[in-house]
Amino acid sequence: MTNVAVIGTGYVGLVTGVVLSEIGHTVTCIDIDDCKVNKLKAGKSPIYEPGLDELMVKNIEANRLTFTTNHVDAFLHAEIVFIAVGTPQSESGAADLTYIKQAAKDIALHIVNDTIVVVKSTVPVGTNDLVQSIIEENIVANVKVEVVSNPEFLREGHAIHDTFHGDRIVIGAETEKSGSIIEQLFKPLSLPIVRTNRKSAEMIKYAANAFLAVKISYINEIANLCEAVGANVADVADGMGMDHRVGRAFLNAGLGYGGSCFPKDTEAIAYLAKENDAPLTIVEKAIQVNTKQRQLFLEKVMQHFNDNVVGRKIAILGLSFKPNTDDLREAPSLYLIEQLKNRGAEITVYDPIVREATTIGVTSTEFIQQCVDSTEAILLVTEWDEFKTVDWSEISQLVHSKVLFDGRNFLSNHKEIQTNWQYYGIGQV
Repeated sequence: MTNVAVIGTGYVGLVTGVVLSEIGHTVTCIDIDDCKVNKLKAGKSPIYEPGLDELMVKNIEANRLTFTTNHVDAFLHAEIVFIAVGTPQSESGAADLTYIKQAAKDIALHIVNDTIVVVKSTVPVGTNDLVQSIIEENIVANVKVEVVSNPEFLREGHAIHDTFHGDRIVIGAETEKSGSIIEQLFKPLSLPIVRTNRKSAEMIKYAANAFLAVKISYINEIANLCEAVGANVADVADGMGMDHRVGRAFLNAGLGYGGSCFPKDTEAIAYLAKENDAPLTIVEKAIQVNTKQRQLFLEKVMQHFNDNVVGRKIAILGLSFKPNTDDLREAPSLYLIEQLKNRGAEITVYDPIVREATTIGVTSTEFIQQCVDSTEAILLVTEWDEFKTVDWSEISQLVHSKVLFDGRNFLSNHKEIQTNWQYYGIGQV
């Protein structure tokens, strides 16, 4: 059993803290938000992540997991401190390291033991070195600190599963001892370990995310070509994916990527590359394609209505950037809602989890039937399972026009939709 502190209680920090407590460690999670910490103490997660609440409550009750706003209390017995704060995109495209730097200073001012500091946040190459130097410059106690890079590879909506069943754990350390201690920390997970230096570990995370983003943008460009020549992108993706060198994952044509990782990480690595005179032109193009994809989808909607949606009632199904999460960051739905509203459309939205539609100026409904009532078109934006299992025969009786724009090709094989509806998919004839 190891005493661990985790700075930050977002997706990465909270999941990390909960899982480490689940495998037997004593964990204290730190956040500066009093309201958030009080909610966490009561066993209520501020984020929607399947399976998280149950594990959190279990380990709080077992006294292995606590929450605080007090760094002194959190670091009193800590042997390992994780930094899991946000690294949002700045105006330049570079990662904003404000919260990382503050976390490093807080560690320097409050630790009282020899400590391994683990940077879990996604950070540009060289950031772990920066954290080491900030701590050494500001440290108060007479203790030794080593910084280790341990990037996360969690998918929102599958974070608990990914932590227990991940492909690998990457540990970037400058000494054999610190790397081995972190490897031992994660040993109960029984996952493959990749040991490297800090800069290589930082690069692995960015390179992996950028590659997956490129793959998504690539299949979306293929989808657009499929529409032009009369091919079906789903069949093309299946055929490509059977080649083990290519693989089927991330070859689903649609509205492009969103969320907290791919948009900012692709921008950050592209910025880093330019700064080092080694531009990643493929990644830069992938970013452009991703932006264009949602624009092309909007154009389909506008063409259907002869470029006039004033007063048209349009339903949006799905707000989150992907299913099984409540994350709206860089969600395609927000772009579509804004553009259609600006053109005069009347928008209603439904999402099984997200209930924040009123903050973006549209009508949110509690049930899908309310959302689609009397609408002239439905835009399926997030592929929640509910949209496949709902009774579309019933939906047919509620809408004004049976028109569906499927931004995820989620209902491309649905009998009712394909038989009785005017259907617009992505990359399909």
